[in-house]
Amino acid sequence: MKIGVIMGGFSSEREVSLQTGQEMINHLDRGRYETVPIVIGQRADFFAQVRQASIDVALLALHGRYGEDGTVQGALETLGIPYTGSGVLASSLCMNKQLSKMLLNSAGVRTPAGLFWQGMDDYDPQAVERLGYPVIVKPNTGGSSIGIQLVKNEKELLSAVQGACSLDQAILIEPYMKGTELTCSIVDGEVLPIIGIRSAHSEWFDYKAKYEAGAAEEKVIELPPNMDRRVREAALASYRLLQCKVYARVDMILCQDMPYVLEVNTLPGMTANSLLPKSAAAAGITFTRLLDRIIASSLQERKQEWGTAQYV
Repeated sequence: MKIGVIMGGFSSEREVSLQTGQEMINHLDRGRYETVPIVIGQRADFFAQVRQASIDVALLALHGRYGEDGTVQGALETLGIPYTGSGVLASSLCMNKQLSKMLLNSAGVRTPAGLFWQGMDDYDPQAVERLGYPVIVKPNTGGSSIGIQLVKNEKELLSAVQGACSLDQAILIEPYMKGTELTCSIVDGEVLPIIGIRSAHSEWFDYKAKYEAGAAEEKVIELPPNMDRRVREAALASYRLLQCKVYARVDMILCQDMPYVLEVNTLPGMTANSLLPKSAAAAGITFTRLLDRIIASSLQERKQEWGTAQYV
């Protein structure tokens, strides 16, 4: 089987995507797959690069806008090439934090309260004052904590909002919730061991904590039975409601013994320091076996969605 590892792209998460792609290549079973790296640099090159590669399956290592938001998924469907992970709709929903929060809240899944601003015209320091400092300012789309800032007072607010708006016109401002950060990796509808996160150098799980070795303590956490059940139920409810498929990672914060869903990642990082492979390892699943499962489940999912076993 010829696997095209699609990575790079043109979002702010390009470097993380390249790391994910290389880690996948390093762990793919060479006895089962012929691996073709496909590094995307410009939108105009995508169709030509993928066609030229003549791949059987696209293993997506993309992150961020144009790679994780349904755009590439739709392009691959147009080409009739099966791809890994969630489909177009789930990818688009999960990339839009405000929309996914609205859907989750409507189903009774707790998410942080906050403000939604569509650009600098909505800038209103008084509204943030009423919300209460400290707050988290984040772009509405994107990931890897890029553009996210912890703001402790009004003096820090304007630059944080401008920074977030430079990445995405729409932004979210949420209260800073102090608690235990958790991540729930889900593969084939099964919640893997829950990982608790504690940043070594910052007050929250920022970019440095996510991707620099030793910048965070990430380990399987044992929760009291009732709390463990609530966390797993919230993770699965989010996964199902947003129509995720094959695998995803649900990030939460446990505040006053209640789980609040922060976001759902349809193409979570798969670098050497990433959380999903760590959770899989805790469940006894090697990185190579994890990729095997993702590929096999994705092929089955595309067959069910497209109604045919003939893709290319």
